[in-house]
Amino acid sequence: MRSIVVMILLAGMIAGCGRTGPDPVAVAPKIPLQKPGPDPIVGTPTQPWFTAIDSTSGLDFRHSTGQSGRFWLPEMETGGVGLIDYDGDGLLDVFCVNGGSMEPGSPRPPGHRLYHNLGGWKFAEVTEQAGLACPDGYGMGCAVGDYDGDGWPDLYVTQLGSNHLYRNNGNGTFSDVTRAAGVAVGSWSTSAAFVDYDGDGRLDLMVVNYVRWSPEIERECFSAGGRRDYCSPKNYDAPAPSVLFHNRGDGTFENVTEAAGLSRAYGNGFGVATGDFNHDGRIDLYVANDATPNQLWLNQGNGRFVDDALLRGCALNALGVPRAGMGVVAVDLLQRGWLDLFVTHLVGEGNGLFLNRDGNFLDSVTPDGPMAGSVPFTGFGLAFADFDNDGELDLYVANGKVKLGISPGDSKDPYAESSSLRRGLGGGRFQGIPPQSTVTPPLMATSRGLAAGDLDNDGSMDLVVVNRDGPITVLRNQAGARGHWIELKLSDQAGHEARNAIVRLVAGGREQWRQNQPNEGYCSSQDPRVHFGLGTATGAERVLIRWPDGRAEDFGPLEGGRLHGIRAGRGRAAPGSFSW
Repeated sequence: MRSIVVMILLAGMIAGCGRTGPDPVAVAPKIPLQKPGPDPIVGTPTQPWFTAIDSTSGLDFRHSTGQSGRFWLPEMETGGVGLIDYDGDGLLDVFCVNGGSMEPGSPRPPGHRLYHNLGGWKFAEVTEQAGLACPDGYGMGCAVGDYDGDGWPDLYVTQLGSNHLYRNNGNGTFSDVTRAAGVAVGSWSTSAAFVDYDGDGRLDLMVVNYVRWSPEIERECFSAGGRRDYCSPKNYDAPAPSVLFHNRGDGTFENVTEAAGLSRAYGNGFGVATGDFNHDGRIDLYVANDATPNQLWLNQGNGRFVDDALLRGCALNALGVPRAGMGVVAVDLLQRGWLDLFVTHLVGEGNGLFLNRDGNFLDSVTPDGPMAGSVPFTGFGLAFADFDNDGELDLYVANGKVKLGISPGDSKDPYAESSSLRRGLGGGRFQGIPPQSTVTPPLMATSRGLAAGDLDNDGSMDLVVVNRDGPITVLRNQAGARGHWIELKLSDQAGHEARNAIVRLVAGGREQWRQNQPNEGYCSSQDPRVHFGLGTATGAERVLIRWPDGRAEDFGPLEGGRLHGIRAGRGRAAPGSFSW
């Protein structure tokens, strides 16, 4: 019966297819909620939206693949970044993931790097002092989360063959607890996410794997122009399963991949997004795969998951063809309470938007949508954020080729592409911003990981981009005519970060929706605080939060222009504020 349903669905698709003071306590009077309406654009910037911060800031990381001309496949995928306030001073620090060398006996390039944010756009490299020098492995990405609930963010680093979990000691140092915690993965891991999938208040760990690869199975491939080039994952036919670790609460994890059912479907996994995609009160897992069908692991509530991506419409494109999924985010694009999925793809495919329609997805392509203009590029890292604080989500995508193509390209970096910025106009509509109006000079690089965050606590979202075999790009937000803003730091009753909490904010008579989950994109971890642009409004009239346990609370009114600490149990009960 299930196979018949799948055939019917496929036929249908083809046919149509800063640290603040005390946590605020809610004292707001009841204000009727209103649906989002039109809002005038705050202003069109006359200067570039971002200014590149150079290496004199102290953030002088330079990524290295160790390429030697043999075109090892991992050289093309490496390069994540994580934002983490590791010392609790209210400033986001930057962790950069480096590659390594695939050649036996060759000198190892400098490893991963941690940069302490000193304020005033100055950084100090503190990797050795922090105990984060990684002696082995070829780096891919990272995820940040407080897995042991001690109030200090920990760090998980994904690599080829040997991942690492670093526990934050709370004194500016980390300890490698990989073996003791039981989270070593002997595969090729890419993205990862800390997520409380069973609602026990402890962060579990989802790790996505790419290809079951080793130097012994490397192949010789060529570009369309006949030059030696990197292979496609299809050349190996060796997709890998994701790995799910359950947090026992004693500092250790249990590998529950098989028991949870995740071993039943394999893919060339690159990105992971989490959230309650069908409004059943349980957190689901979505994996973006490269050239294989994506997976939507729906949480059954008993420790088990079922891959329903094909039936739900988010495994393949509208023609029933798998695309090259790279990075992925769960975002409420239409601001109505349902998490959509946006995935970056290979040149010629265009980035993809799966619109969530009551738990089912539609592969949406519109001339003014977030995917517009993306066909000539290969997208990796991405972030939806309100960069100009006008109350509408904007989109930044870090691009970079994986194949040379027919033309030689740039002799300095033949895989380099310009990154893409699209300004949100509301209602799922976007306007392309030319590269010269994004940052001057435009970023031309083979970009991979990207993290968005408020690095200087001025209420605007900045960007950090890791570029393959190149210097890091740090983009300071200087968009003109910015609107007002507000930021929220969400925690549960025990003071732990409330992952996957949903925020419904009312400001100036309009609604905005956000999910609190920084582990998304491509091999990267974003700002753990929830940011809203308010446009002309100077504060939020209401801040409704649906906590991971299903309870809803009302906070506010809250003034704009500052970070608010919001803790579960200190607001006013708001039953009926959410439809699920």
